[in-house]
Amino acid sequence: MSRTVTVGLDGSPESLAAAQWAAQEARRRGVPLRLLRAWSVGEDPRTRVVDAATARGWGERTLAITERRLRRRHPGLDVETAWVAGDPVEELCGAAEEAELLVLGSRGLGGLAGFLAGSVSLAVLARTRRPVVLVRPHDPLEPEAGREGEVVIGLDVSAPCEELLAFGFAAADRYGCGLRVVHSWAVPALYGPDMAGVLPLLMTEVAEDARRALDEALAPWTEKFPDVVVVRDCRQGRPAQDLAELSHDARLVVVGRKVRRARIGTHIGPVTHAALHHCLAPVAVVPHD
Repeated sequence: MSRTVTVGLDGSPESLAAAQWAAQEARRRGVPLRLLRAWSVGEDPRTRVVDAATARGWGERTLAITERRLRRRHPGLDVETAWVAGDPVEELCGAAEEAELLVLGSRGLGGLAGFLAGSVSLAVLARTRRPVVLVRPHDPLEPEAGREGEVVIGLDVSAPCEELLAFGFAAADRYGCGLRVVHSWAVPALYGPDMAGVLPLLMTEVAEDARRALDEALAPWTEKFPDVVVVRDCRQGRPAQDLAELSHDARLVVVGRKVRRARIGTHIGPVTHAALHHCLAPVAVVPHD
């Protein structure tokens, strides 16, 4: 694995926003930024009726313009470009395996509709074993505005994943901001006329168990990152809805994706899928076993 941040670029507003975010991330990490344009016949309706040489010329021009803009905005940043002919999913997955981080654009549908990740992005997310960040387009009136706020991790305490916590804590430490770890729990469904009196006690027990499990999961990481201010947010609720609400003020939302062995389908999990569609902040998807 090379120490680069790689961004998939196709000239769309979504990919240009991803490139800007990736440039900032590369500077924070102190690594080069790689702009990658992957093209295949039939992928883009604009290029279906032109030959490969013309399509390559368009792609290389997009890469060159974006490279110049990023160098102006980020003096001293090491930027490299690559144009490859091949299946975009295959090429982006290969690029992800060789990089510290892959960044992709996500088609914004407005504040209420949220993300539309797109078939290529979803396919890459489902297949790669490397972290991927999806970025929405910036406000057109503030193209260089960065988000402030805290890093938010959505954590399932029944199966806390080290990769997810490592990514989130390192991000908060790198940004110099706070970290909110949110676990949303629900009371099991109860039936029968005698359950009403039991429910308050059961809710208390579930809440206490969840808080205890959250403290245990975070203990080694708060010790490893003593400068990161951590908010333990253990609440009764729905994970996807809670993450969407918290994303309004977040710098980055971090969610996990369990690696699955199936060869087909976009197996990214319902909470992660919902976060991609509805969170306003950039979303980092971290694969784990």
